[in-house]
Amino acid sequence: MTLQLDAVDRKLLRALQQDSRKSVQQLGDIAGLSASACHRRLKALEEHGIVAGYQAVLNASALGLSMQFFIEVGLTSQSEAVLEAFEAAVLDIPEVLECHLMAGQSDYILRVICRDHEDFERLHRRLSARLPGVARVHSNMSIRTVKARSGLPL
Repeated sequence: MTLQLDAVDRKLLRALQQDSRKSVQQLGDIAGLSASACHRRLKALEEHGIVAGYQAVLNASALGLSMQFFIEVGLTSQSEAVLEAFEAAVLDIPEVLECHLMAGQSDYILRVICRDHEDFERLHRRLSARLPGVARVHSNMSIRTVKARSGLPL
């Protein structure tokens, strides 16, 4: 069963994406709801999977993770077994922040983060030598993030 979003839900979701630390009362004030009505709507949004979770946004540079790469991976085969083995292995690599199955030249694109060149070299070797089914790895280093958005347009 799909939840139909109205203007109030969208206003609530926008406020939540901007700052999920706001209290239910503060979110309700923004959305024009009482605290109890806001709580009910938030609960419904969570139960329908629209709000998938809450998290803190960390500053990678402040944590010494200053190098970001986008890595295109080509596999030896498109068989279900090869895809599943690759995906299972990628889940165990903490430096891989995102992994996308692609349609196009590459089978996957990974977004990875590293401390320095040596850290990236170690990760690159791990990706190309130890991940199952890897035929080709092509890396692109991000020089600067121009736009990063974790929220969705509502």
